[in-house]
Amino acid sequence: MLGPRLGRRFGWLWAAYGTSALGTWLAFGAFPLIAIQVLHAGPAEVAALSSVGAAVGAAVAVPLGPWVEFRRKRQVLIATDLLRFAALLTIPAAFALGVLTFLQLLLVSVVVAAADITFRAASGAYLKTLLPAADLLVANARFESTAWTTTIVGPPLGGAAIGLLGPVATVVADAVSYLLSALGIRATGGPEPRPERRASVRMRPGDLLDGWRYILADPTLRPLLLNTAAFNGLVMATEPLLAVLMLGRLGFTPSQYGLAFAVPAIGGLLGARLARPLADRFGQHRVLTAVGTLRALWPVGLAFVGPGTGGLLLVMVIELGLIFCCAVFNPVYATTRLQRTANDRVTRTLSAWAVTTKASTALLTAVWGVLGALLGPRTAIGLAGVLLLATPLLLPRRAAERTADPEQAPSPA
Repeated sequence: MLGPRLGRRFGWLWAAYGTSALGTWLAFGAFPLIAIQVLHAGPAEVAALSSVGAAVGAAVAVPLGPWVEFRRKRQVLIATDLLRFAALLTIPAAFALGVLTFLQLLLVSVVVAAADITFRAASGAYLKTLLPAADLLVANARFESTAWTTTIVGPPLGGAAIGLLGPVATVVADAVSYLLSALGIRATGGPEPRPERRASVRMRPGDLLDGWRYILADPTLRPLLLNTAAFNGLVMATEPLLAVLMLGRLGFTPSQYGLAFAVPAIGGLLGARLARPLADRFGQHRVLTAVGTLRALWPVGLAFVGPGTGGLLLVMVIELGLIFCCAVFNPVYATTRLQRTANDRVTRTLSAWAVTTKASTALLTAVWGVLGALLGPRTAIGLAGVLLLATPLLLPRRAAERTADPEQAPSPA
């Protein structure tokens, strides 16, 4: 079953999301490969592309949230897509001219990271103008399902393209995907509610903290942010260590390593489809609590991965369980977050949220890199798994009594 129809405008937004997501996964790993193969960068420089680029991008995005709040969101979405398109195209252009440098790669990663945060924040606000609150969970589940589909399809296709044409070719594909996304968002058409405050009003320094103030004052959003930042940060921090463990000490091939994470992504499709039925039957709070607890139980098992087929199967089973739980959790939590946020605070709140999670992930990744060097990758992975067992304590204790904005947005034509 395809589920309820959400209208032509959402269809274009969904198509735009899927196109850009596919482009991102096609180019997965392209920047590190370019740095290594073309610029002969070392491990420290390659690590900086992800950690420093994401951290600086998050810092750049801080003032953009309040600024975007009082702009029409569709225009912002199109502008950030075009900005990413233009920034990424500078890489193949510089490569063709023989002037590509590591500094350019780093600057492009910063621009793309800042644009990503701004786009995500504006898209959440725009989604609330397209759909009534009752349809938000359906929409978020479709985004989640699309994300896991592109995760399954994108990396193998991107790997084949890199093998045939080189890593720069996948950057071109990623850039084009953002252009197509901009065209799709433009095709949504229709009216967009005017922001309550005029765009000409000057932004005050205190506005930069409005998103965090709103989150910390809300009894549901505050624990959700703490849980998300801790869980995502600890899970992502162990990924480089797991790669070192599997590809180095345990002797897995790159294809086996990729297979270990591509196959379990099927669990993401199943989890995304079950998110709405489970929330309808048990309520959003119960699903968040139950699945948020279950997802924390899986990662500790990665500390016991061994060599050979048995070790590969263990990683697949753990990742399948983890991804399934995350795919159920993510649409429900994203919907709860939108429902708890007032319409005139969505962009600032989501921007603060994204900045916090990206910064915490960058910090924890750096810390676990040091722990991996001191204690060994297996011990560091196990320590992260043990700490993850405590993250359910950060989930909201009680169901929210009401949404922040009870007035429903009009259904799309």
